[in-house]
Amino acid sequence: MVNPRQVFTAALMVGAAFSFAAAKEKKQEAPIFHPVGFSYRDFPAPADYNWRESREHTLGGIVWYPAESSSEEKDQYVGPPDAPIFFAGRSAQDATFAPSFAAYPLVVLSHGTGGSAMQMAWLGTYLAARGYIVAAVNHPGNNALTGYTTQGFIEGWERAKDISTVITDMLNDPRFGERIDVGRIGAAGFSYGGYTMIELAGATTDFHQVLAWCDQVKNACNPPEMPDQMEKFKAIEQQPDVQDAIRHAGDSYRDPRIRAVFAIAPAVARAFTPESLQKITIPVEIVVGASDPIAPPADNAQFFAQNITAAKLTILTGGVGHYTFLDVGTEAGKKQLPQLFVDNAGVDREAVHNKVGQMAADFFDRELAPLKPAKKKKH
Repeated sequence: MVNPRQVFTAALMVGAAFSFAAAKEKKQEAPIFHPVGFSYRDFPAPADYNWRESREHTLGGIVWYPAESSSEEKDQYVGPPDAPIFFAGRSAQDATFAPSFAAYPLVVLSHGTGGSAMQMAWLGTYLAARGYIVAAVNHPGNNALTGYTTQGFIEGWERAKDISTVITDMLNDPRFGERIDVGRIGAAGFSYGGYTMIELAGATTDFHQVLAWCDQVKNACNPPEMPDQMEKFKAIEQQPDVQDAIRHAGDSYRDPRIRAVFAIAPAVARAFTPESLQKITIPVEIVVGASDPIAPPADNAQFFAQNITAAKLTILTGGVGHYTFLDVGTEAGKKQLPQLFVDNAGVDREAVHNKVGQMAADFFDRELAPLKPAKKKKH
């Protein structure tokens, strides 16, 4: 006679073996890559928003997201149709979302000095293809689309508020809001956007320290996009609106919704004291090119890494510079703006983008993993 208990035990063993094999096989599965959709967005801002003298009172930007498998991606370019300046990846405008049983994590992007949201397309599309909703904003007065203003360049601490406003708007957005996991939000930024990441992580700006540095080091505070920035600032420094903004320079712009930040070639390290950086408690990963003349690693990325507890720093060698982290330039772009789109000999910009994109994806996959429910206390 067959012993029912033996049959039951054998069934459990077979089931356990099958579950283990399935789990092992699942662990070895390659990640799912989605087609990428994108939509342009104007993010609403409060009535009393500091627009930094920008002529357009709107936070324009773009959202990349995982799209359904039938979406037809197309090459995206920025610039005149007959002679675009840079390649902004492949994506499908307003494509249907990829079906999912769970909400997607959100990563918000901050561009560099005088750049634009689209110049972060290489990273936005990379993350979206790997299951992230990614929102990039054009910072008022400091972007190439709506123009430059002195306030937009000087009042860098306001950029953190732009990112926080975008997060709020994305969570309230009728199309995107319900698809975002509110417990899985991160941010990434390049150059001045890297400085923005440090603010969002919890460090605070010491504006007087910045001004002292500007006085001591010639042209330290005159970026290529505004070579006479400090002269222009001194001309408006006593304006009531500028003085009011400066009074809030040292405020905390920590956004507790952000669980981790990824800083690419971060700049303006002189804005922070070691004591301020040591207050950061969330995960911070930093990557920079060893041949960066705009934000030299020793004065910026390494300073951040040395003073932020448990920050991870990667320095890319082989001639990787500052603008290597911008989108790939077209032939027209390389001719018109070689300083932005022509890299040092031996540098493959697309390969660098893929490497850093994978670093960012691995970082956010790890640090934005779904939160485990708190264990109930035993009574």
